[in-house]
Amino acid sequence: MKPACSYAATHAASLADPAGFWAAQATHLHWDKQPENPLSQDANGFYRWFAGGELNTSFLCLDHHVQQGRGDQPALLYDSPVTRTRRSYSYAELLDLTARFAGGLREIGVAMGDRVIIYMPNVPEAVVAMLACARIGAVHSVVFGGFAPHELAVRIDDARPSAIICASGGMEFDRVIPYKPLVDEALAKATHKPAHVVVLQREFVTAELQAGRDVDYQTLLRAAPVPALPVPATHPLYILYTSGTTGRPKGVVRDHGGHAVALRFSMEAIYDLAPGDVIFTGSDIGWAVGHSYIVYGPLLRGCTSVLFEGKPVRTPDAGTFWRLVQDYQVQVMFTAPTAIRAIKKEDSDGRLARQYNLSSLRHLFLAGERCDPATYAWAQQLLGVPVVDHWWQTESGWPMLATLVGLEGMPAPRAGSAGHPVPGYDVHILDEVGEPVAPGTTGLVAVKLPLPPGCFPTLWNDDARFHESYLAPFPGYYLSGDGGYRDHEGYTYIMGRVDDVINVAGHRLSTGEIEEILAAHPAVAECAVLGIADSLRGQVPMGLVVLKDGQTIGEGQLEKELVAAVRATIGALACFRTVLCVARLPKTRSGKILRKTLRQLADGEDFALPATIDDPGILDEIRAGLARRGVGVAFETTKST
Repeated sequence: MKPACSYAATHAASLADPAGFWAAQATHLHWDKQPENPLSQDANGFYRWFAGGELNTSFLCLDHHVQQGRGDQPALLYDSPVTRTRRSYSYAELLDLTARFAGGLREIGVAMGDRVIIYMPNVPEAVVAMLACARIGAVHSVVFGGFAPHELAVRIDDARPSAIICASGGMEFDRVIPYKPLVDEALAKATHKPAHVVVLQREFVTAELQAGRDVDYQTLLRAAPVPALPVPATHPLYILYTSGTTGRPKGVVRDHGGHAVALRFSMEAIYDLAPGDVIFTGSDIGWAVGHSYIVYGPLLRGCTSVLFEGKPVRTPDAGTFWRLVQDYQVQVMFTAPTAIRAIKKEDSDGRLARQYNLSSLRHLFLAGERCDPATYAWAQQLLGVPVVDHWWQTESGWPMLATLVGLEGMPAPRAGSAGHPVPGYDVHILDEVGEPVAPGTTGLVAVKLPLPPGCFPTLWNDDARFHESYLAPFPGYYLSGDGGYRDHEGYTYIMGRVDDVINVAGHRLSTGEIEEILAAHPAVAECAVLGIADSLRGQVPMGLVVLKDGQTIGEGQLEKELVAAVRATIGALACFRTVLCVARLPKTRSGKILRKTLRQLADGEDFALPATIDDPGILDEIRAGLARRGVGVAFETTKST
């Protein structure tokens, strides 16, 4: 299955002749009109891929495979323990639903270039909605179901959609979350008013429909099917909002052509998946991972994708991911390190995993935040397959660093490292003035331009912000905002966001490095280290730790042992002296720890409650614990739903 070229030769070729390399990859796709120029620059000087070409992502994901005789192959396997539902959709069935729903969108006035916001949980109807938008050249923007009305309103006013597609509600564990009231509140707050709201009625919660505006999802499915519309390769496929440093979200744009070429390549080269193979990505379609590796990547490659509506724990237990691997004969699993830590916390000895036959699994891929070596080692020992930590961002849309298991001669994965640069990415570690740093030295992670296909060409309606945020700091480079280093053997280590570096009496320390030490303790399930203000040293680190289930070690004894471990590894200069045991850590719904919020909380600063927080109540519990230790006692939060 592996291509004949080695990793080293493939990566070198991609940098020596980017246009030629990606033009060759583009030949694997069906084009309605061949590109005139693989790589060009627009009027702003921004790089664009495959200008002049025309194709359609929905056609590539569905029609192409049906035409190739794979119509009966499963495309999507839906598994929802929260609603006790399982369904399988073949490529032919998914094509039929998509073509008819696209016809329904046209009937309510959605046209090429119009934006459509999709506000739904992980259900097949959401995947159909995404593919239907692509089919008619509409630009979808998926917003995580259950997002606060204010944040949804901000996205409505920025994208100015002609329609919103939502579910009547979602379910988490045994808790029903009605979505339609949140949508109605967001529309009341928003200046822009879309013409229609399309509502998928779920059997456990019924939404009230507003006459003249709201339409039942099933009504659109009764429309006549429509063919895929060829669109320019540079035409936007979707907008995906990511948080911005100013509090105003950034609308990351993805185009049809570059996106399709890059994702198809990644499925083969990075994940070593062939048509008919099964991938389970434990994420949500509201995030970049869900877009790329639940929906588009697997379907572009002709794979079978498992769509899971639930959590890694409590639906019903910490063995649910392993059940999915067994039941659907999953070859590749992809999830976030935080999911593995959640499973490890509740089933630290792996008893539940041993109840299932996991012999189909070839690789476990992790991304979303840095995977600490302790979690990496636990997963590898439990599963007995290679664990691959890799690094990418919403902005890139696909991995920038990885161990490419589909290429020969690839250095083996290494705990703590995100691997090596993926073909197309010329990754550098720079100092604060943009000069390369020596191996082993932590710096700013940047990628030399041009970025490969699949990366965002700009931000929605904000070219100036795109340039200012990502390109202006170091001309000729994309600045990732992450810090890291490269060792003497070429492995790259991503240590977290640049603002996760703390300055202790003039010593710059990575919180990720200290977290590695804490996570290695046998009682610790997961942890977060933050720098808190100190009048003498500027900042000092403190650790928040979550214990594994069943652990009875006292906070004082644990603190003593962790302080000793940090001192032994880093030295007294770290000034690490404080550990607080907490029930859980505040995270985004995608599983990222809210370190900035924790830091503001510990320093007693006012802050707005992040819209992406999964469990707002945990902040009050942490506040009480910090107050008990004399830290961060004066702060207020701005409530958000």
